[in-house]
Amino acid sequence: MPGIYKLYVQLLTNIYISLLLFDFFKPPNRFVVEMRKTAIPFLFLFIFTLGTVESYASDQNKGVGVLIGDPTGISFALRTQTDRAFAGGLAWSFRGHSTMHFHLDYLFYHHGIIPVEKGSLPLYYGLGGRLRFGDTDKLGIRIPLGIAYQFENDPIELFFEIVPILELVPGTALSGNAAIGIRYYF
Repeated sequence: MPGIYKLYVQLLTNIYISLLLFDFFKPPNRFVVEMRKTAIPFLFLFIFTLGTVESYASDQNKGVGVLIGDPTGISFALRTQTDRAFAGGLAWSFRGHSTMHFHLDYLFYHHGIIPVEKGSLPLYYGLGGRLRFGDTDKLGIRIPLGIAYQFENDPIELFFEIVPILELVPGTALSGNAAIGIRYYF
């Protein structure tokens, strides 16, 4: 089993255990049970997709790092081409009530719009999904808009993003996230 695929299987296991522990402290209602039925297959599909895409990725296309903002947590990415990537996060929001947040986006990078002497400063946008587990579980569509600085000789990326979110479940609403982050690529 490829190394990154094993990492994602372990991540899925940790998410599943977190969901079980979350239910230990708060009895699930019918909606939570239905949301979990949707979330678990989505996570398995995500793991399978990343394991398949990894075989097409070359060296230093897998990134792991942190997000700081709303939410705050672990960030990961998989570049499929120089101008495209899957990016996701497992994070926690401490605004209001504490919630666990999982998102996955497909990003399009545009290099050369902002010229820099060293490295690269691409703008990016994308489309993705978000699952949020807390007092009220939510499912929404994310539209990330951001800027990243990619160092010339180091496998490090700094990024800032603003993300409008269209909540679909349990009801339709607009919300958003914003974060700064760093990823190390290997």
